[in-house]
Amino acid sequence: MNVLINVFLGLHIIGIASLLGGFLTQTKAMSAGTARFSPTMLHGALTMLVTGVLLVGFREMDGGTVNNVKVGVKLAILFVILALVYVKRDEERVEKALFGAVGGLTVVNIFIAVLWR
Repeated sequence: MNVLINVFLGLHIIGIASLLGGFLTQTKAMSAGTARFSPTMLHGALTMLVTGVLLVGFREMDGGTVNNVKVGVKLAILFVILALVYVKRDEERVEKALFGAVGGLTVVNIFIAVLWR
């Protein structure tokens, strides 16, 4: 079970990297007002959602404990990110504040995962 958990944890990190990388590659465009949500960002958020839910299930099947409040907060933030990226994915330009909010929420989600014990 540990191998399975580690594989999906790696996939979860790849999803985070995809979402954050998509944001960081467009920071220059964001300052110019031409940033847009790329398919990479949507796929990264979806990957995070699926692998995160599976990780919680695997952890509970393995007999481990899960901090449900932490998982709930991370899931709520991810739903906001996913909704924003999904709704605005076809627009040529996304407002700076909205685009920055997605990047900020992604970073907040990372810090919650790492620092909340």
